[in-house]
Amino acid sequence: MSLLEVRSLEARHGLLPAVRDIDLSVDEGERVALVGANGAGKTTLLRTIAGVHPAASGRIVFDGKDVTALPAHRRCAMGIALTPEGRRLFVEMTVRENLLVARSSGRAGPWNLEAVLQAFPQLEPKLGARAGDLSGGQQQAVAIARTLMTNPRIVLLDEVSLGLSPIAVQGLYDSLRVLLEMGTTVVLVEQDLQRTLRVADRIVCMLEGAVVAVGRAAEMTREQVMGHYFGSRSSVQHPAEARP
Repeated sequence: MSLLEVRSLEARHGLLPAVRDIDLSVDEGERVALVGANGAGKTTLLRTIAGVHPAASGRIVFDGKDVTALPAHRRCAMGIALTPEGRRLFVEMTVRENLLVARSSGRAGPWNLEAVLQAFPQLEPKLGARAGDLSGGQQQAVAIARTLMTNPRIVLLDEVSLGLSPIAVQGLYDSLRVLLEMGTTVVLVEQDLQRTLRVADRIVCMLEGAVVAVGRAAEMTREQVMGHYFGSRSSVQHPAEARP
């Protein structure tokens, strides 16, 4: 059984459909990337899975339990954690305070302050600094480290490299390697396709709120993925789940 099952999911912004008829399965330990142009519905899908955005219809099942109606904090306590686009830090609080606030999820596990500082050593000298005074790369590192402090079973990473310099992005992914090597289940949204194809096991292409193609990352090319950005078709499976 998959760790996460999304079935016939729809979500709206007011009367405007944002995601429609989404079917998605994520296995334990799998790394799935959502790709698509701006406005394709990727962020709304992640937010709906995390409980930050309400589902209009459909079902979200996590570890065999229907969580569609549960609020975000209950899902977090079960192990669903979102690193949101834009970081959403408490900018007037220190780095240490931003990290420790995540302990309120109450989940036990390997991630504590010491562990996240080993994964993100650049944060240790900044523990007493205001989060709002950090660089963009440092703020993103705090946002991901805060997510890990909840000891998640699945991590939803939304545009973690957005607006960062290439050096900052590389540093961030160097730190994320620890998370990936631990076999943590990850669903990520990332605009850097070359990096995405290297990191992900499976690629899910979205267009205008719908899944238009799914394929194994090792079997897809950048050109195929870009074709789905603009609504063309290629040899990638559509839209059934591509499994090993």
